[in-house]
Amino acid sequence: MARAPGHPGAAANREGVTLYYILDLAFRVAYLLILARVVVSWLPVSRWHPIVRWLYAVTEPFLAPFRRLLPPWRTGGLDLSPFLLIITLSIVRRLL
Repeated sequence: MARAPGHPGAAANREGVTLYYILDLAFRVAYLLILARVVVSWLPVSRWHPIVRWLYAVTEPFLAPFRRLLPPWRTGGLDLSPFLLIITLSIVRRLL
């Protein structure tokens, strides 16, 4: 139930909604960055291109733990770390 603007809890409710939208935006950006990293890994693009280097620098700290958990040599050369990270982010997002 929405609170009236003059109600003491209205400001707290607004702050909660704002925090929700900020977190939602962060998760959406994370999904897009991971997807971009996967797509770039399939394309014949130089890994030394500044945008590609930035993309790897931003996503690697999040992907590395999953890659250690399930290394590509165990999965026939297929890197499942982006898939595992997206699943984990989805679960965390639902819990929040």
